[in-house]
Amino acid sequence: MILSAINHDQAHAEVYSSSDKSVTIRIRTAQDDVQQITLLHGDPYIWNDGKWQFTRSSMTKIGSDGIHDYWTVTIDLPHSRLRYGFYLQSADAFIVYTERGFFQEIPEHVAPFFCLPYLHAEEQFSPPDWVSNTVWYQIFPERFANGNPSINPDNTLAWGSEKPKVNSFFGGDLKGVLDHLDHLVSLGITGIYFTPIFKAFSNHKYDTIDYMEIDPQFGDHHMLKTLIQACHERGIRVMLDAVFNHSGYHFEPFQDVLKNGAQSPYKDWFHPHSFPLRPSDKIPNYETFAFEGTMPKLNTSNPEVKDYLLQVARYWTQHFDIDGWRLDVANEVDHSFWREFRQTVKAINPDVYILGEIWHRASPWLQGDQFDAVMNYPLTDAIQGFVLNNHSTKSFKESVTKHLFSYPHTVNHVQFNLLGSHDTARILTESKGNKQHVMLQYLMLFSMPGSPCIYYGDEIGMTGGNDPGCRDCMIWDEDKQDLDLLSFMKTLILWRKQLQPMGSVDSVQFHESGDDDVLIYSTHQENDFLIYLFNRGLTSAQITVPEHFKNEDLIDIVDNSLLDTQKPLIVSKESFRILKKAADPE
Repeated sequence: MILSAINHDQAHAEVYSSSDKSVTIRIRTAQDDVQQITLLHGDPYIWNDGKWQFTRSSMTKIGSDGIHDYWTVTIDLPHSRLRYGFYLQSADAFIVYTERGFFQEIPEHVAPFFCLPYLHAEEQFSPPDWVSNTVWYQIFPERFANGNPSINPDNTLAWGSEKPKVNSFFGGDLKGVLDHLDHLVSLGITGIYFTPIFKAFSNHKYDTIDYMEIDPQFGDHHMLKTLIQACHERGIRVMLDAVFNHSGYHFEPFQDVLKNGAQSPYKDWFHPHSFPLRPSDKIPNYETFAFEGTMPKLNTSNPEVKDYLLQVARYWTQHFDIDGWRLDVANEVDHSFWREFRQTVKAINPDVYILGEIWHRASPWLQGDQFDAVMNYPLTDAIQGFVLNNHSTKSFKESVTKHLFSYPHTVNHVQFNLLGSHDTARILTESKGNKQHVMLQYLMLFSMPGSPCIYYGDEIGMTGGNDPGCRDCMIWDEDKQDLDLLSFMKTLILWRKQLQPMGSVDSVQFHESGDDDVLIYSTHQENDFLIYLFNRGLTSAQITVPEHFKNEDLIDIVDNSLLDTQKPLIVSKESFRILKKAADPE
């Protein structure tokens, strides 16, 4: 047994509660090294004849990442406290693993065991329940629809008259979104994520001038309230985007520092290295987002800055009934500020969803005291790696397993899953125009735990490279829309809503296919399950139903046909099939 590979951290991903009376415990071992693990657990104050009394619970291996096997179990806690350890067995050995190391026998005293002193309800990670069932639609307001030409900025171009440039304007606004809500309802959308709508200089609005004002090219406060109310009436949640890492060049306090230098009362709102400030330098002499001189970094540890930004959060949450905040460049803002941000927002409405823009593993922000979720780009990478970059099925399995094990299932259920955004090339462009590949990727996205998002226009086959190409004007002429892709997306969203094991699971069970172009996995919820068969290859594939399901009555969800599970199933090239358990006869 490889002892150095046995690892259990009492961190949020490996011991966490999902209710007042239960806790989930996980452990890692070297791949294929351990055959069985039993959790030894009990209340630290229950003794008999001088011996601590414990219960044994078998742990389940939920997957491997090529290096480690991952094991899990969920147990009840009658008294909200716990001591626990692990009894590990290989083919020819056993060992007991505790907080104080390894033992050849189970210790009689409780002291060496891992300790969960008390399960406090207020310390549980409790993201909003509604998020896991939400299908998001990201809107870049300047490019979605022009509903009120009278508020167009100067030099506005005719809608879709040319490809977007970094500094071009086409007049998109909030009224345009209001006018096209029927499109979102028809698609099945239940959440809108808006990129910033506050007053700013650019078309993307990530360079805020005034955090308390709607950008005049988008509308006013009344229009925003009207739009949010209309969305809520249609069962659509609304999430706004805030940039608290940096302001814009024309932000009034920054302009004061530019003018008055060290004498400015706002100098400590930012991070100057010297005076005067030199925004045009290749590397400005003050902290910025990247090296963008027009985006000076805010000093969120400054009490005045903190008070101002928390006032911003409080104002829009309280007075506009928004449902979520997406937080830009969230990993470059100090944790202390985000803790106060969460407390401020949740005090107004505990059901507000707090989403951080973090592209990497984000455990420090997902302890329950800062964000509810992050933008799930690692899942994006795994999906595109398999479908577009010819990564092996083994690589996909290992990447997804490791990623899901990085967070509690309460986090996985509300992660913001996406294939593209205003920061990436469009999915059809990434797929080199292959619509079948787009469908495969979206099905994989929708099947995984988390809350899926569609970038505006992807549902009708829009194309575009990286910024600014991915920020083209929405195509509203149906003759120029890919209606077949639109129909597929509507069906996919309907499946997501009707099929309980689609997306609402903690773990994903992978099955061997014998063909590296064929990926097979299943998802479960209670007694229901779905089996996904993906064929990225250029020829049809004959696929054997996993042995575990051969005695089940299975149907294909596309045509509702009953399958002969003893015979190979045909999956067309660059296509998929989804199987589910047939309904029991009444």
